[in-house]
Amino acid sequence: MKTISSKVVKKFVTKPPSLLSSTASLTSIASFNVSNKAFPSSLLDDFTKFCYQRDLPRAMQALELMHTHCIRADCITYSELIKCCLARRAIQHGKRIHVHLFSNGHVPKTFLINILINMYVKFGLLHDAQDVFDKMPDRNVVSWTTMISAYSAAKLNDKALEFLVLMLREGVRPNMFTYSSVLRACDGLFNLRQLHCCIIKIGLDSDVFVRSALIDVYSRWGELENALRVFDEMVTGDLVVWSSIIAGFAQNSDGDEALRLFKRMKRAGFLAQQTTLTSVLRACTGLALLELGRQVHVHVLKYDQDLILNNALLDMYCKCGSLEDANAVFVRMVEKDVISWSTMIAGLAQNGYSKEALKLFESMKVLGIKPNYVTIVGVLFACSHAGLVEEGLYYFHSMKELFGIDPGREHYGCMIDLLGRAGRLSEAVDLINEMECEPDAVTWRALLNACRVHRNVDVAIHAAKQILRLDPQDAGTYVLLSNIYANTQRWNDVAEVRRAMTNRGIKKEPGCSWIEVSKQIHAFILGDRSHPQIREINIQLNQLIYKLMGVGYVPDTNFVLQDLEGEQMQDSLRYHSEKLAIVFGLMSLPRGQTIRIRKNLRICGDCHLFTKLLAKMEQRIIVIRDPVRYHHFQDGLCSCGDFW
Repeated sequence: MKTISSKVVKKFVTKPPSLLSSTASLTSIASFNVSNKAFPSSLLDDFTKFCYQRDLPRAMQALELMHTHCIRADCITYSELIKCCLARRAIQHGKRIHVHLFSNGHVPKTFLINILINMYVKFGLLHDAQDVFDKMPDRNVVSWTTMISAYSAAKLNDKALEFLVLMLREGVRPNMFTYSSVLRACDGLFNLRQLHCCIIKIGLDSDVFVRSALIDVYSRWGELENALRVFDEMVTGDLVVWSSIIAGFAQNSDGDEALRLFKRMKRAGFLAQQTTLTSVLRACTGLALLELGRQVHVHVLKYDQDLILNNALLDMYCKCGSLEDANAVFVRMVEKDVISWSTMIAGLAQNGYSKEALKLFESMKVLGIKPNYVTIVGVLFACSHAGLVEEGLYYFHSMKELFGIDPGREHYGCMIDLLGRAGRLSEAVDLINEMECEPDAVTWRALLNACRVHRNVDVAIHAAKQILRLDPQDAGTYVLLSNIYANTQRWNDVAEVRRAMTNRGIKKEPGCSWIEVSKQIHAFILGDRSHPQIREINIQLNQLIYKLMGVGYVPDTNFVLQDLEGEQMQDSLRYHSEKLAIVFGLMSLPRGQTIRIRKNLRICGDCHLFTKLLAKMEQRIIVIRDPVRYHHFQDGLCSCGDFW
């Protein structure tokens, strides 16, 4: 063993006091005589103790002394020190350990090199991880899987798939963790199906993690049938797989199936956890099922302070139109992040409480919480609904300077909506022309709606043509464009639009509305007579229309094709799905209970007028959520201000 000189001892013990505590562990090293054979053993004992105590400064000092005298510890101790570096984000210390481990031609065991690679991956230093990996004399499944997982997480999909091929060529057999990682790097269905075949061949398709990853990726690509097939191939006893399949359907806007699977899971005896409940709340949100959402809330109470779940609850209550419940959740939350504030601001604005939304935004700024992209969308939406043009223009033009946020399509859409409401159509057109990104169909629809309200035919025709250029299958725009031409006696243009619809096989999607009554979902479609109470509903609807006509209701036929005869126009309006759903709600719900309707298409002007008058006549609150707006009808008024 090498002896230690007095200079080295003096140099070591005279390190700054901040690195050497009052405990005598390191100081005792100096007391050894240069010929003391117990020195290496004592130094290793101290180094090991510091590593396990996560005392990084003293562990690194001991490491330096060990490095100077070519003394090495065991792999487990080094792994503990690397864990400490990861916990402290001590990148330079980690690199120093790397140098020590490979000093004097020494090559650590594969186990320890794998830990080093993982350290660089966790630090986000993929180049360094790759460098260590390339120099490994022997690579095992952990080495390959660590790199594949790193490239997959970094969205370097080609690299992850390339490494899987190289791994197989080297004769290393992938395990369940390898496939779980590489599946998420699939950039197309062809690669996904190839991997699925490989997984089946080696018998890993029954592994919980692999099946969960398969379900996730098939769901991401919209292949829900294949996702469900993977799920149903084997009776699972694991909550991870249940959570994956429920999340897959919820994320693909198939809330019905997500909720059906959740019921299956409960019947199978599984307890819902945070991830599952988040997906179920998303399904309730998409379907606007308030009562069912309230039932899910009961399960959420077990995880009362879970931030992600509370944010999902907020979103659900806001989008189901129950601001009272949303506010109760928001006030009770101990922890709130920017998502919480943004959800509440947007929820208030979308439901017609614009001034409250802007007040909440001011409170958020006072607390020092930095707004994000979504927050500003909510603020601009609130300005639009409150008619605050100058305030909206101020926030829009200063959002980059104030909050470091570049305006995006959603911000432009809100501004066009705001200017359109104010009748400033020329400014709205100018703003579209100034957009750095190309306007999408949603942006042009905002302008088209403004033109419809303010009856600007020329700009409306231009906007409609732009929408159809970007979305040739938008049946609603064809109908609106046809009606614009008809109202201006341009019958040749009407015929051309109708021919285009016929040639492209475009038919207007049937309107569908659904309502929740006694924990059951009742759906209504125009022309569908399958509901068991449809006869009574139609009788009641006709009686209500007769009464409303006595107080000034006249069917607005501007929302059907103008080449229909007068009676045909009125008949096509009479049985719109939202009218049927509202009447069923009047028949089925107690007088004091709010009627809540979800609709797949934008509410037409006739149904909007009908609902306003009905809410006043029946003294009921009616909430209709369509893809464009949240409409709260009460006392003959709507929260949208008749602009949607």
